[in-house]
Order: sequence, then C-alpha cells, then structure tokens
Amino acid sequence: MAEILTERLVLRPLRAEDLPGFVAYRRDPEVARYQSWNAAYSMTDAERLLAAQADVELGHPGSWVQLGAVGRADGCLVGDCASQVKLELPATAEIGITLASSSQGKGLGREAVGGLVSALFERHRMHRVMAQADDRNRPLHRLLEHLGFRCEARLVEADWFKGEWTTLRTYAVLAHEWQTRRSEAR
Repeated sequence: MAEILTERLVLRPLRAEDLPGFVAYRRDPEVARYQSWNAAYSMTDAERLLAAQADVELGHPGSWVQLGAVGRADGCLVGDCASQVKLELPATAEIGITLASSSQGKGLGREAVGGLVSALFERHRMHRVMAQADDRNRPLHRLLEHLGFRCEARLVEADWFKGEWTTLRTYAVLAHEWQTRRSEAR
C-alpha cells in the first residue's frame, strides 16, 4: 500500500516495531473511552490486529484497515487511523482516528484524517466518507466539522456501549464537497 504523506505525518500500515507504542496509548483510559477496546488492551491484542491486517488494502470493501500515523521528522507513532469500505455501499468508507494523549491538541488528528480522506477520494474514488462519534466526544465533532464533515444524524441512546446506552452522531462528507473545499483553500 502506498503511504499517505501530510505536512507532518506519514500514514502507513502498522509494523511490529510500532506495537509497544500502539499498546501504550490504547491502554490509556482516556484514549480508550470512546473506542471499541478498553484500557486492558494487550500486546497479544495488538499482535492479533497486526496479523489480521496482512491481507487488507485501503479502499477495498470489507475489513477495517488500520494505518499508523507516524511523525515525518522523528518516525514516532503518534496514533492511528482506520477505514472500512462498506460491502453494501462500495463507494462509501467509514473512518476513525485514535491519537496518543501526548499528541492531542496539536492539529495532528485533523492532519491525519484530512490525509486519509483525501486518499480515499482521490486514489480510491470513494463517493462518501463517514464517521460515527459518541455524542460526548466533542473534540472529534470539532475535528470533523473543521474538515467539512456535516452531522447528518444524532441517534439518541441508539448504541449499548461499555455498559450504557450512548447517543451517536453520524458525520459525512461527499467527494465533490471535499474537492470544492480543497479548491477554495488554495
């Protein structure tokens, strides 16, 4: 898979040498709060995920693709992005982002998601990119809205998650909207 380059980051498949840092930030309770795993995330969990990634490709329908977000200057893993092209809607991709606490608040999430979304539209010809967000995850809402995603739905107590009913927001952006926004920014 071709790497995705942004100003400060390289998005690329996770590697075995990334796993200690990957596990460290996934064990952070605040990082895990709105994610599908919990703070007991282990090296074995990470090794399983890495093995499952061997046969998946960005832009291909089916499995989630996990990409490490690595600093271009220092090669350090700062987080990861994920994407899944929907089997039932092969021109629609769902995305996600996780950043180590030490990397949050620096614009790296926006940069990583922006790079991933651009690649999905430009290289893989997606029509629509979407994201699901817990209603309480305000930083993610701001990130997505800053990038031009719109909130299309707020599903009240629609998901049983980590022992409680949670409200979800669905965000999306279309390829032509993304392209217009990028053209206007130049």
